[in-house]
Amino acid sequence: MAPHRLLLALLLTGCMAAEATPGAARNPDAAPAAAGAAATGASCVKPGSWADGGGRPLAGGDVLKRAAAAPAVLLGERHDDAEQHRWQYQTLAAIHALNPNLAVGMEMFPRAKQPVLDRWVAGELTEAEFLRQSDWSAVWGYDAAFYLPVMHFARMNRLPLVALNVNQSLVARTGKEGWAAIPEAEREGVGSPAAPSGAYLDHLADVLAAHGRNGSSAKPDRDAPEFRRFVEAQSVWDRAMAERIAATHRATGRTVVALMGAGHVQERFGVPNQLADLGIRDAMVLLPWDGGRDCATLNGTVADAVFGLDGREAPAAPKPRLGVLLEPTGDGVRIGKVQDGSVAAKAGFATGDVVVAAAGTPVHTPGDLTGIVQRQAPGTWLPVTVKRGGKERELVAKFPAR
Repeated sequence: MAPHRLLLALLLTGCMAAEATPGAARNPDAAPAAAGAAATGASCVKPGSWADGGGRPLAGGDVLKRAAAAPAVLLGERHDDAEQHRWQYQTLAAIHALNPNLAVGMEMFPRAKQPVLDRWVAGELTEAEFLRQSDWSAVWGYDAAFYLPVMHFARMNRLPLVALNVNQSLVARTGKEGWAAIPEAEREGVGSPAAPSGAYLDHLADVLAAHGRNGSSAKPDRDAPEFRRFVEAQSVWDRAMAERIAATHRATGRTVVALMGAGHVQERFGVPNQLADLGIRDAMVLLPWDGGRDCATLNGTVADAVFGLDGREAPAAPKPRLGVLLEPTGDGVRIGKVQDGSVAAKAGFATGDVVVAAAGTPVHTPGDLTGIVQRQAPGTWLPVTVKRGGKERELVAKFPAR
């Protein structure tokens, strides 16, 4: 399971808060520019133009000048939206025209892959070699074509690419055990995160309620250990990326333009909050704004500026998923948890099963299994060999038709 799914992998939904589109405004009076307009993004942010967080028009040149002078610029995204990725590339190029002293931070890569990024920027790897050595399909998994224009731009201009993320196991372990239970030597150098705001806790509670189990949409108890670990997992993830951004800016003097899921940056809840705790309080948050999005979400605080997109291009079709939390182990991949009602649950997978093969192919890492699953066409059946109680069993995962 790729890191972009880890936060709500604790609930085994296969999606995560950090990619959710910005939620409804808590203050309906905070977006005067949208008053009286139809409740669509197209009516409050004109495609091809910039607006502030309340929907008021901004001069694009002024936005870009502010960005070029900032220590960090956080470009939010929905990972499966090609148009949003084109906006990120365009914005990066425009900032670079004003300030060529940039570094490009990417949520898509864990810190361990930094040497691969360095070799790519130095021109030592072909595109195919880069994707293979970075374990793209295992560490991220979204269509590489969305990200390659930015990576080629960085290489062409010899801009450092910075791996912002951590290994998926650290976030998953935090959600399972809690941050305090993880020895400092096993934290990948990540420091303890700043406390989240009450508004962020509200947001994360809404996320959990939206993905409630057993058909319940009730908000979780904030004092419940599961919710506290969920918040810690998100906060550690935000902290890890903020630390890399801050360290890069301070070591190089470069403005760090960082690409990451919108939920990590919106409302300044996540990474901006951690950057402020690290002494960088003037990071700039920029978001794409699709036509059709409710104007009420332009609540005045969602971002420093938003850029209007027409939103007519449909997101990529979701890839198949089993609905499990995966844990690497010595003799295969262990099932840490099975989502109720998922493909895996219906196939008879159980917590503790060790997956040793799928479609006749040996499985050694979570990426092996993820790759096999995501190659399945709708309506197909996937034979999977698991070990349970010392014996091998054959299970069949049946993926629904579209």
